[in-house]
Amino acid sequence: MRPPKVSVGMPVYNGERHIRQAIESILTQDYEDFELIISDNASSDATGEICRSYANADARVRYYRNETNIGASPNHTRVFELAKGEYFKWAAHDDECLPSLLGRCVRILEEAPTSVVLVYPQCVIIDEEGRVTREYRVSIQAKDRWPHRRVAQVLKSVELGTPAFGVSRVSVLRQTRLIDSFHTSDYVLFAELAMLGEIWEIPEILLRKRDYSGRGTAANKTMQEFDAWMDPLQKKRRRILPLLHKIAWEYVKSAYRLPLSQSEQLLCAGTALYCHYVRHNQDRAQRWRGRLARLIGIRLEPGGNA
Repeated sequence: MRPPKVSVGMPVYNGERHIRQAIESILTQDYEDFELIISDNASSDATGEICRSYANADARVRYYRNETNIGASPNHTRVFELAKGEYFKWAAHDDECLPSLLGRCVRILEEAPTSVVLVYPQCVIIDEEGRVTREYRVSIQAKDRWPHRRVAQVLKSVELGTPAFGVSRVSVLRQTRLIDSFHTSDYVLFAELAMLGEIWEIPEILLRKRDYSGRGTAANKTMQEFDAWMDPLQKKRRRILPLLHKIAWEYVKSAYRLPLSQSEQLLCAGTALYCHYVRHNQDRAQRWRGRLARLIGIRLEPGGNA
């Protein structure tokens, strides 16, 4: 049997309130050559019952349940590892996709050069009841031919992780660290994707992103709680670097682990550090901002902001 063109991975934990809408928004897409992979992280509510009912009714739905809660990050990895398609999309259990999201992204990827690794749409932010609270139109589109300049375009603009819910080439995602077990790992993923290829944006609003107090990233108030939610094994790990410097280190690791030329590895690492520290107004960035900005081609706005 021919594998589907697209795999949609939906990690979930105790998502009974919104998961019906999320699943329905995938199953009613106007593009039908896909599979929906649901990985239930040992939910204690009715999530499993709801998901099994959809899996029994629609052969495109594959439902898996973890024996224990393995954490949000490993569960995101699990749905990717179970994917059979050429393209992959993560889907949050509490978001809603407009009917043309998959089709628009896939058609662009099919027609675009293979250098395009991610296509994502714009979105609106909705509350717990589904009411639109605002539009989110921040762009991380990166079409430059040079990896380090694409990294700059991404990291000087990124605010939310919504582009992660676009559609990517599986062959490229396999080269990344996916959604890793540390805070802001989605930014690091975007940087890695930019190092590996172009990121294209669909200007239309095709995603309804839910933001509410029960959302995982909002419900965990302290860094220790967030780390444990991402990966329970982190309870046993000692944090060596403050978060700001840890993320900087992760960007450097990304540049040197990917198949780039030595010069691009250096430029990507330097660009990521520059954008990261300028974003957080660190004095160390100010000392070398002008020289590095000229080197990597970042345009500085009046007042010193990238």
